[in-house]
Amino acid sequence: MFAAATKSFVKQVGDGGRLVPVPSLSEADKYQPLSLVVKKKRCFLFPRYKFTSTPFTLKDILLGDREISAGISSYQLLNYEDESDVSLYGRRGNHIVNDVGINVTGSDSIAVKASFGIVTKHEVEVSTLLKEITTRKINFDHSLIRQSRSSRKAVLCVVMESIRTTRQCSLSVHAGIRGEAMRFHFMDEQNPKGRDKAIVFPAHTTIAFSVFELFIYLDGAFDICVTSVSKGGFEKEETATFALLYRLRNILFERNRRVMDVISRSQLYLDDLFSDYYDKPLSMTDISLKEGTHIRVNLLNHNIPKGPCILCGMGNFKRETVYGCFQCSVDGQKYVRLHAVPCFDIWHKRMK
Repeated sequence: MFAAATKSFVKQVGDGGRLVPVPSLSEADKYQPLSLVVKKKRCFLFPRYKFTSTPFTLKDILLGDREISAGISSYQLLNYEDESDVSLYGRRGNHIVNDVGINVTGSDSIAVKASFGIVTKHEVEVSTLLKEITTRKINFDHSLIRQSRSSRKAVLCVVMESIRTTRQCSLSVHAGIRGEAMRFHFMDEQNPKGRDKAIVFPAHTTIAFSVFELFIYLDGAFDICVTSVSKGGFEKEETATFALLYRLRNILFERNRRVMDVISRSQLYLDDLFSDYYDKPLSMTDISLKEGTHIRVNLLNHNIPKGPCILCGMGNFKRETVYGCFQCSVDGQKYVRLHAVPCFDIWHKRMK
């Protein structure tokens, strides 16, 4: 009877299909904000999911003892009073009869009355929670994580909002004939034939809730799926390997692009130097022939091996030379390698 009343409440309130009715009065206290529930798909014939409560909260499956700082806000939602007439030949009527055990002899319908009064909505501050989980990790040694990870159909969810009553509430059903005035008796001694049943449950009872799924990565990090498009679960090792290879590929591609860009700029620079050199008369460029200037020398005569030219040896091809200058030094080296023509004159022209 409680399950039928909560289903009717969720159906009438709506909330875009996010609200889930609490299935049992005995488990109502386990669907509080930040509590964990397990979501399982029944089978391919039943599109709806089954939610199973757990005795754990989100903090229990995280590493460390630090409390979750995300606050919970609450406000009045509505005043709910409902009376409905349910046919015994429908699925809902059969469910109520089996659940309550009411005598339906000579009846064709059941009158259901739910008096919840003013109900309040309690929800987690999502933005604060999302900021906090960026530094938290999942404890894979926790029993709930191990069991959920071993099941392909199980998805861990965190309760983000719950709807509760604010006063003592009552549910009652009466079996009768459709069209006659329905009566409600709250005392069984006034109803010897058992055609009426009633229950009373305390204030602050959760009657509905909504959840966000958790997606857990192999390194312990996790995301809260705040939209219906994103799905929860556990990251597969194949997916993690593919993602790592994809990131490495992008890193190598970017590094290669930068290297090629540097080489290209260096080649353009050398092309400009050589074109500038050859476009001018020899008398303006060959400054090494002037008195008092630096002198070309063959480095092999001084036991210095052949090596790349300091100007053109850094392009696409390592242009090597045996010539250089002892009057110049670079990076602590007491000589520089320079091609006899035109690098020697270009180097000293720019140095001058």
